Amino acid sequence: MKLLHINCNYLGTPLHQIMAEHLTNLNIENHIFVPTYDKTQTVIKSNSNVTVSECFAKWDRLVFDHKQTKILKSIDSQFHIKTFDCIHAYTLFTDGNCAMRLSETYRVPYVVAIRNTDVNYFLKYMVHLRRRGIKIMRNAAAIFFLSDSYKNQIFNKYVPKKYQTELLKKSYVIPNGIDDFWLNHLVKNMDLPHTCRLMNKELNLIYAGRIDRNKNIITTQKAIKILEKEGYKISFTVIGKIENKKVFNRIISDKNTNYLEPLPKEELIDIYRKNDIFVMPSFTESFGLVYAEAMSQGLPVIYTAGQGFDGQFEEGTVGYHIDPKNIYDIVRAIKKILINYDVFCENCKIKVLKFSWKSIAETYCEIYNSILLGRFTNEQN
Repeated sequence: MKLLHINCNYLGTPLHQIMAEHLTNLNIENHIFVPTYDKTQTVIKSNSNVTVSECFAKWDRLVFDHKQTKILKSIDSQFHIKTFDCIHAYTLFTDGNCAMRLSETYRVPYVVAIRNTDVNYFLKYMVHLRRRGIKIMRNAAAIFFLSDSYKNQIFNKYVPKKYQTELLKKSYVIPNGIDDFWLNHLVKNMDLPHTCRLMNKELNLIYAGRIDRNKNIITTQKAIKILEKEGYKISFTVIGKIENKKVFNRIISDKNTNYLEPLPKEELIDIYRKNDIFVMPSFTESFGLVYAEAMSQGLPVIYTAGQGFDGQFEEGTVGYHIDPKNIYDIVRAIKKILINYDVFCENCKIKVLKFSWKSIAETYCEIYNSILLGRFTNEQN
């Protein structure tokens, strides 16, 4: 099978490269096209099957169809689309619209994923593009969601009732996977925090990720202040790249907050094992791989209601969702976790296996094959 991936987010995270490598292991020939305005903004070293195209300018993003025209022209100039069996678009709008246009021209089926920017930006604010989004979904052979929470938001808020049955039949909830390193180094019981420390209300909280307003780290610090007034002794470790200097300065002004620069996973794993609960009350979140990475080290997690990680597990299994604007939600979640802390730790070690890229890639492969065997014939208006 020959697959064309259209992925505008490919350079910003290693997770899509890992996915492609696992698909390659399943005998899929992968070609990745990355449209961007600045290919220097990357955190990965691209493989030979990746085509990075600076095919539009930064300000072209303000006019959707103008930007799309430039991306499509670049794709057409570099690939023979008819030679592909399927196109995988990684966002509903930027990638999905291109995939739909290519499918209309070359009769190649496409699948489309719906992510954070689709839900929290395009569909929410770009009202004039909503009909386009529905058309992209209707013409797709399959629709992928990272979580049930995003799927429910899309169907409850944006999909007209007359299309819901049709779209639900081809909708799949498939999470992102995590680097095999974390699953190959699952925490052992001897590595977990000492129960006596927790019984004495001594608690270590941790956050790892970007330092910016969206990650809402300051609200966690406010929740810590409330717990300290109730007799808790709390250390809070914040790890990550500084994206917003003002937010960073406010964070480090707290005497109980320890800041560390980004660490390689081989060092981060030891830091996780010295902590008790992972807290990230982001305002928006596509998925949040760091939740799953923390789980692999036995850390219960506190995550945002209605965002990408919410709904991955039954509430109260590996942690709790919270309203990111409600400080007391975070306080209550921490207290509830501490009541059955050992149970949460054990659940995390078991449930994290859900995020194995090997099994996730196999699921994608089954869907691709089912589309080809069914002979794609979708022709919606």
